[in-house]
Formats: sequence, C-alpha cells, structure tokens
Amino acid sequence: MIKVGIMGATGYAGEQLAWFLYKHPQVTVEFYSSHNYASIMYNEVYNNYYGYIEDVCVNMETAISKLPNINVLFIALPHGKAFEITEKALSLGVKVIDLGADFRLKSKEVYEDWYGVKHESEELLESAVYGLTELNREAIKQCNLLANPGCYPTATILALTPLLKNDLIDINSIIVDAKSGVSGAGRAASIGSLFTECNESIKAYGVATHRHTPEIEQELSKASLENVMISFTPHLVPMNRGILSTCYSSLKTDMTTTEVIALYRAFYKDDYFIKIINGMPETRWVRGSNLCHIGIKVDKRTKRVIIVSAIDNLIKGAAGQAVQNMNLMFGLEEITGLEVIAMAP
Repeated sequence: MIKVGIMGATGYAGEQLAWFLYKHPQVTVEFYSSHNYASIMYNEVYNNYYGYIEDVCVNMETAISKLPNINVLFIALPHGKAFEITEKALSLGVKVIDLGADFRLKSKEVYEDWYGVKHESEELLESAVYGLTELNREAIKQCNLLANPGCYPTATILALTPLLKNDLIDINSIIVDAKSGVSGAGRAASIGSLFTECNESIKAYGVATHRHTPEIEQELSKASLENVMISFTPHLVPMNRGILSTCYSSLKTDMTTTEVIALYRAFYKDDYFIKIINGMPETRWVRGSNLCHIGIKVDKRTKRVIIVSAIDNLIKGAAGQAVQNMNLMFGLEEITGLEVIAMAP
C-alpha cells in the first residue's frame, strides 16, 4: 500500500484528493493537514465523509513529524508555501506532488515576476517534472518532485499541443478565451466569489496578467520548439466547477474539420482520459470526472481552427491529475481509482 499525506486537505483541491484517495485500492491516508481546521474532525469540515473518514485534521508541525511514515506527500497550498515542506519531504525520501504553482515554472525570475514572491527552492526547479500526464508520461514515472499543472493550463495545453507538435498553426496567432467555475478561486472567503457578487453574471478577470499565462506559454513552447506567446483571457462563470477553454489559431495550410479531428484522435489514441468528441464539449459532461473532452471546428472563411476543451477544474485540473501522476510514479495502472464517469444531470 502507498502511504500518503495531504497538506492543505480542507481546501477544494485537498477535499477532492481526499475523495479519490479514500477509495483508491492501493492507498492509505496517514494524515489530513489543515491550517484553519487543525484539531477538528475531517468529516465535520466536509459532512459528506460522515461515517467514512474519522480522522482529525492535524497542523503543519504534526504533519511534518509524520513525514517519515509516508511514501508521498500531496501539497495543496497557496503559491509560496511549498518550499520548506518540499525540501524536508524530499530529504526523507518522500515523493512530493505539489498542486500549487511553486515548481511549475522553470525560471525563478519568471516565477517571481508573475507571482510576486521570492522563490526559495531554486535548486529544485531543474529536477521538478511538469505533470501533464498525457504529454510527459515517461519523465513522471521516474520523478520524485512533481509539479501538478494548473487548471487553465491543463485544458489549454491539451487543446493546442497536437497542432503545435505538427507545425500546423501560426504560433503568433493563438488566442485563448477560457471560463471557470467559482471553485477555481478556492475556499477562502472573498467578496468576488460571494453568491450575490458572481451569480447572474459573467466577468473577465486577470486580463493580460493572469498567472497561468507563463505556464501555458512555457509548455506550448516545448511543444512547438519555438517561443510561443499567447493572448489569454479567463472568465468567471456562476457555476461550482468546470473549465471551458476555447482556443483560436490560424492554420498554415488548408485542412478540413474531419482531417484535424483525425489528427487529434491519432495523437491521443492511447490516452484513456482524453476524448475527441463529435460536436462541442460542455462542462457538465466532464463534471466530477478526470476526463478532458475536446471538440474541433475549422472555420474555412477565416482559415482559423477552433479547439474547445472542457475539464473539471478540481479533478483533471487538480486532484484527479495528481492521483493519475501518483499512479505512474508508483508503477500502478494510470487509471487506478479514477474510473469515474461524469454524473448527469
């Protein structure tokens, strides 16, 4: 059995981790750590676990003392909070899966510029593996420190990589219009995510400044072998969960929708969680699952290709992908514990 600990277990991503790991056939959870709910029963924070998880949340100091007892540590903390605990865990031979942003960007300077905090573990950046599972599978199998991708980057990079790998689009033409449910803002109290502030409304935010921009550009640049710069605009939608990323780019050569769909199906043919669908995706058809639905349309009039990608931001965009990566890191079948079909309605 894989012994795990969850740091930041009472945030939305942490709770989703608890949901998957509780029922994972090869996992035992040794501790649930929380800053705000230390010494409180986990099932009092989330009543859906009443009668299932009977553990008391522990503080960070207690969690650190328990590190020698685990094989892998999941960190679901805000950016800037993972450095010290990651270094401690790795020194004890514990693998680390960080769901935050602290090890996603390979450049310390880019991280500090976009996140506004000092990077305190620069020496770990080279060994950290970017955990977009379908595109980095072999490196993930060998790594000890995994940087779990952000939610917007997951949907967007999966949508655009097949085109870039095959040199089919103008890299200067990429525009990404993405929309997220309110859970993407986290569980902390915030005026902008109050019901009366965001219900019956939709808004753009982080326009030209969103912190996921350099992460997307970094990984798209790897795919294209050129420096990619995009226009990325996220929006907040009054729903609990889900991301819809609509990506526009100009084709270099004439292609039909059928031809691009065939290319995508060949590219992702061995990837269980990526579904190239007929028509356009909707977030409700992936909600509660680790699936990514991708739809494709070529606009012959403008010679643009439009790729629409839908994921659950808390699962494929966070906890589900983290568990998918854990499975690879420990030699398990990639889909173990994740075979969940979206629930409808």
